[in-house]
Amino acid sequence: MEIGGSTRVFALLGDPVAHSVSPGMQNAAFHALGLDAVYVPMRCAEAAIGPIMESLARQGGGGNVTVPHKAAAAKALASLGGPALPVCNTFWANGGHIEGSETDSTGILSALAELGWRPEAGGDWCVIGAGGSARAALRAARRTGVRIAVHARSPARVDAFLASAREEGVEIVEPGACRVFVNCTPLGLDPTDTLPYPIDHIPAGALGLDLVYRRGETDWVRALRSSGRTAADGRVVLVEQGAASFEQWFPGVQAPREVMRAAVRAALE
Repeated sequence: MEIGGSTRVFALLGDPVAHSVSPGMQNAAFHALGLDAVYVPMRCAEAAIGPIMESLARQGGGGNVTVPHKAAAAKALASLGGPALPVCNTFWANGGHIEGSETDSTGILSALAELGWRPEAGGDWCVIGAGGSARAALRAARRTGVRIAVHARSPARVDAFLASAREEGVEIVEPGACRVFVNCTPLGLDPTDTLPYPIDHIPAGALGLDLVYRRGETDWVRALRSSGRTAADGRVVLVEQGAASFEQWFPGVQAPREVMRAAVRAALE
């Protein structure tokens, strides 16, 4: 579809964004449904988040926010008159006002379901990291009533994260008690990165979900699988959170999930 003056512009805001397959995924969805819209990656500094979000939304577009700006996007959203959220990864315009939400928790729960995890079966979670993606994992844990542990490099950030968890009524456990391990850090984007969590500290039979995705999967996912554990990277999370975002941008339109999955597979495999 030709881009013109009426084309709605959506963007992925973050740093880095060059690795993301979200533009290909969302543009495939727009094309499949004949929507006059385009999705572009936009690397930006934290200070620019609010003005860019406002400009895109006021022109009838919107977008997503990725690392490391999800908390900053939530603050910007509130300052622009949107809802108060701990993190924001999706934004759009609604009746002249800017709106936003967090769709990563929906993606996390969908990915864990595909791995065979069910809330009724129990199994505490170890959240690896304490940033914006970890806040989404915390929200997913609260929605399903599971207990969590947290592992991060900064003791201060761990303390702040645990305080937030307690405020939201989520019970805290030790990592050794967990059966689900969720990597919410960017470790794994670069092949030279260290593993986000030691494989030998993860109980046999545990599940591993890496929110990072890249061509050929991450070293952590491959190491988990080679040790006999069940694991997946972040591509299901990507599709499901992207579909939830799409349905906020185009109310009443069902996201073409199969088209989006195919675009992600083509980009990563």
